[in-house]
Amino acid sequence: MGMTSLSVNVNKVALLRNQRDVGIPSVVDSARRAIEAGADGITVHPRPDERHIRRGDVYDLARLLAAQPGVEFNIEGNPFPDFLEMVLEVAPSQCTLVPDAPEQSTSDHGFCLRADGAPTAEFERLGPIVARLRARGIRVSLFLDPEEEQVEAAAELEADRIELYTEPYARAFGGPEEDEVLARYVRAAERARALGLGLNAGHDLNLRNLPRFRRSVPGLQEVSIGHALIADALELGMAGAVRAYLACLGRRPAA
Repeated sequence: MGMTSLSVNVNKVALLRNQRDVGIPSVVDSARRAIEAGADGITVHPRPDERHIRRGDVYDLARLLAAQPGVEFNIEGNPFPDFLEMVLEVAPSQCTLVPDAPEQSTSDHGFCLRADGAPTAEFERLGPIVARLRARGIRVSLFLDPEEEQVEAAAELEADRIELYTEPYARAFGGPEEDEVLARYVRAAERARALGLGLNAGHDLNLRNLPRFRRSVPGLQEVSIGHALIADALELGMAGAVRAYLACLGRRPAA
């Protein structure tokens, strides 16, 4: 079993910061603490209304990570023109494309790239965007439900990776449907590996459900975790929370 990287999503730090115009908590300082504790990357998901991560945060974090060799920057979002322009300028390690509408509170589904065996409008839209990002040297990941048909379409688009949307697994965890739901992720992961796609996962993963997911899903390269990790940091501190999640991934946390 290969190593699974941990990318810490700092959106919720920004959400709290935005409640008062006093600059605390600092998104950059929180990211720095996560990195010092052993996080392999930092994730942000800026939205058009800037209700949490702001455009300035993206550039501030890019400067921080430029001085942190080996730590990846993952920018998530629906590739509207302003978002795409920013990503191409910043050139993060990875851009994760997601289909969420501006009014959504959080991502709640993956791209539908193929329906009834035929490419969808989303497939046609993403083709030139994926190519443009990859030409800039940015690794591209597509946010998908655990459906083999969608995985195959992502490979046709020449994405580098997929990120499996894990809320259905989180909802099923501990219940009678857990095994059945998890099996869908295993099949999607196996299909991705057969097609040469890298594999990420994220959404509602936490200290309870992450260990089994990591053990069961083959080829898992990265998990991106924000809400639960930041909530745990209220009790454990950022460093303690990062170390706890690294332990869930079978990693030896930093001292």
